[in-house]
Amino acid sequence: MEKLGKAVKHRFQLTTDGFKPYVGAVEEVFGADIDFAQLVKLYSGDEETRERYSPGEVIETIPVPIQGDPSPDHISTSYVGRQNLTMRMCMRRLTRLTNGFSKKWDDLKAALALNFAYYNFCRVHQTLRVTPAMEAGIADHIWSIDEIIR
Repeated sequence: MEKLGKAVKHRFQLTTDGFKPYVGAVEEVFGADIDFAQLVKLYSGDEETRERYSPGEVIETIPVPIQGDPSPDHISTSYVGRQNLTMRMCMRRLTRLTNGFSKKWDDLKAALALNFAYYNFCRVHQTLRVTPAMEAGIADHIWSIDEIIR
């Protein structure tokens, strides 16, 4: 949470899952200067629908405003879930039970940095038709890998 607090300059809306320690961590870092909500998911206890490494089926989601004035329309964990899936698919080292799984912290940090740089500055996204960095106005061209590595 401290890294997130250092990375942002303006008030924003944050949604987390229902993990209780997030409430205190968000309060400690952002105080009242955030619109914060949790999306609590209730899972079935049915072992028939549960897969080996997954929780049971989601039977209900409950949006819980915690701090500030979070927009009910934007209380969602879907965006970060999709980003995590994209990361895992682009970097097999994030996938458990594979030979490429990172064991060294420095190697993982380097791989993450390179992946995010490529994703945001080099890769043209189909829906945007430009890179995310260009869409955000922080880049004026598609970067080459050489520019990223330098």
